[in-house]
Amino acid sequence: MIKNLLSILRPYTLWVLLIFTAALQGIGQTPNDWKLEKMPADLETDFALSSLPPQLRNAATIYLLDPAKGYYISKQGTNGFVCFIARTEWEWAEFRQDVATPISYDAEGSKTIMPVYIDVASMRASGKSSPTQIRDTIIARIKRGYYKAPSRPGISYMEAPMMRVYTSNNPGNNHVASMSMPHYMYYAPYLTYSDLGLDSNSTLQPFLVNPDAMILGDGKKGPYAYLITPLNEAETAKIRESGQALLKRLEDYKPYFKVESMAGDHQH
Repeated sequence: MIKNLLSILRPYTLWVLLIFTAALQGIGQTPNDWKLEKMPADLETDFALSSLPPQLRNAATIYLLDPAKGYYISKQGTNGFVCFIARTEWEWAEFRQDVATPISYDAEGSKTIMPVYIDVASMRASGKSSPTQIRDTIIARIKRGYYKAPSRPGISYMEAPMMRVYTSNNPGNNHVASMSMPHYMYYAPYLTYSDLGLDSNSTLQPFLVNPDAMILGDGKKGPYAYLITPLNEAETAKIRESGQALLKRLEDYKPYFKVESMAGDHQH
């Protein structure tokens, strides 16, 4: 009788186990997709530093990424600027291996914006949260004031000779490309295109980038907006020329780092 009962229950037991397994995967993410490959430290360092003007690099703080833990300070600087490679953009709610954006922040940005990148990297490295859970956590923290908008004007230098980034300001578009567009980003919390008297399809400069506004609601105003100004042609040409060796190292490391487009092709 017991054997008969077990034979009847076995298919249902298997079904329950399958459901339970699927539920566990839903809590996190499919196996290992959250794991990032560790970039060689010397390449990551030089790539991160390339975001800064040369005169700021020696005294800047450098963050490197340990895929198993998150960001850590490789070198403590003294001038208030930090630089790192962004590997996860929380607004897009996906784990990619091929996003790599050299960014730097001044003292204000390192205090108010950098903590978001640090927390996102830490959550991803834990393997315990899905991309959607990370996005929702960041949104909830912004809304309750855990993360603060910059309290004064400031600058993020992005002078690297290339960046591997999302090509749209809309998190609904997840296209990524390798492009060369050295530029400055000025903090513009809660600013919208309507405030500028423009719409999101405008080709006029400066560009406004504010992807978090697309998903935060409340008038689509986000605390981490930037006004972007590309460098002039002469400075851009100089950066590309001086960055040839770095570009070659990046392409040798991962072919997808080969530049696909130049300044002016970026969608916003």
